[in-house]
Amino acid sequence: MDKAPQVKLHSTAHYFLEGLNDIGVEYLFSNFGTDHAPLIEEMARWKKGGRRYPKVLNCPHENTAMHMAAGFAMATGRGQAVLVHVDAGTANSAMAMHNARRGRLPLVLMAGKAPYTVRGELPGSRDNYVHFIQEPFDQSGIVRPYAKWEWTLPSGVMTKETLRRAHTVAHSDPMGPVYLMLPRETLTQTWDEAAMRPFPGERYGAVSAGAADTAAIAQIADKLLSAKHPVMVTSYAGRNLEAPALIEEVARAAGIRVFEAGPLYLNISRASPCFAGMMPAIAEADVGLLVDVDVPWIPTHTKENPHTWWAHIDVDVVKECFPIWGFASNARLQGDSVLILKQLLEALRAKATPAFREAAAKRVETMRGEGNERRAGLAKQAADKGKSGAVNPHYLCAEISKAIGDDAIVVNEGIRNGPIVNNQIMRTKPGSAIGFAGGGLGSSSGTALGIKLAKPDATVVQMVGDGGFYFGNPSSAYAVSKQYKLPIFTVLFDNSGWSAVKEATLRVYPEGDAKATNEFNALLAPDIEFAKICEAAGGYGERVDDPEAVRAAIQRCLAEVRGGRSALMHVRIPVL
Repeated sequence: MDKAPQVKLHSTAHYFLEGLNDIGVEYLFSNFGTDHAPLIEEMARWKKGGRRYPKVLNCPHENTAMHMAAGFAMATGRGQAVLVHVDAGTANSAMAMHNARRGRLPLVLMAGKAPYTVRGELPGSRDNYVHFIQEPFDQSGIVRPYAKWEWTLPSGVMTKETLRRAHTVAHSDPMGPVYLMLPRETLTQTWDEAAMRPFPGERYGAVSAGAADTAAIAQIADKLLSAKHPVMVTSYAGRNLEAPALIEEVARAAGIRVFEAGPLYLNISRASPCFAGMMPAIAEADVGLLVDVDVPWIPTHTKENPHTWWAHIDVDVVKECFPIWGFASNARLQGDSVLILKQLLEALRAKATPAFREAAAKRVETMRGEGNERRAGLAKQAADKGKSGAVNPHYLCAEISKAIGDDAIVVNEGIRNGPIVNNQIMRTKPGSAIGFAGGGLGSSSGTALGIKLAKPDATVVQMVGDGGFYFGNPSSAYAVSKQYKLPIFTVLFDNSGWSAVKEATLRVYPEGDAKATNEFNALLAPDIEFAKICEAAGGYGERVDDPEAVRAAIQRCLAEVRGGRSALMHVRIPVL
């Protein structure tokens, strides 16, 4: 007589945790709600039984959770999971989703959904006031413009396949965030484990960009061989830590000036003779390379050469998320920029003549002199310390540069002071500079924490204006810093407002009434004691008004961070 089949029933929440393990999620950045009861129960059961699942980091605000996941991805390339509650949590996550999409960062944002049964028909049915009011007609619509993929888990039997699909889409080039909704009744369903198929990465995994056609590489090499004024403009090639050294090698081989335009990563050592600064000068360029860059220059502010021959090498050449883009190129190579630049370097070496090598070497020496002049000019700007209540940001950043060392990681959300940060804080090592991809202010606090989580031995320095600091939910960020022992050093530029708003108005109306009356609606509350926000979470805070106090204050803050707690240095710079 045949034995009856053995049935082992588990909840969807159980298979959900197994699925997160299967796709390699290490951290679950969470802001829980009533919709997550089945998951919380299952986590407790697993913990009691000694089973491993992704480490949960409870974040008081979704902005912190999302940007921590983004920072971890920037530091490692490995996307993590974020868990928020229904439409409210999704709404609080939307701006960070925008930033993650613009930064091409893989993460899986997951939100519960209000229970759909009303009278207890199924386990997990509505039992709370908010379950009635937190059900919009289109919850996904909150983040749809920024998600590569979205879905609602329809049944527990689809859990593992759904998670694999989400992970695969997020990590396939060009990478980006995805969105998954989890109905509470679905999480409570039970299924026989025999019904759960595996979905391994080797059969269902992500797709990476590749190399380029050899004919296209040969065309670019030939153009460079005859070029007199070649340039390169890049922004995010440095997400691959091989890129900075490779870009320098290509630049030296062909005598190419390299500009970083709104850099999201360090793309070339800023001590390199081929590094030409942050403001692309392209009026004399005869051959140009756009390498992993979204906005190489601002057309209204940049003199272009209509005869420049441009090649665009990018993981995302088409920019399909930009309704209008607007930068022309003669050759467009979509793929992995590191692989393509290696191909180009090989082609250049094979084709190079002694005359070409000599011309390229002369250009490099000319660039070396230009770089020395540029750095001398920056040093002159930094020599002016400013005055009491108005510390010069150039001086401040130059002192930060001297103090933090080459291995520190600088997270730059200075916005209008961002170019000063990039110019005055010397960065030479891959991964040591992180920029700001999107338009959603408030990214750097969570990003710095995520990088610190990924690289616990690194000194992480957040450079942020007072406007961006407000948006970053600092009380949430410092609470997470304390709870999970993630000390960061925050340098806050306080000009009492939004200089970007004032400057934008002046660009459009240079002699308008706003200028005449000095009414820009850009001033914020003066004399806020920002340091106390850090102190409230057990951190160290210090306000600096006197330029003469800057150097010692930096050392005190660094000592506190290296001792294990976050520090905030609130610096008064000239009021906008």
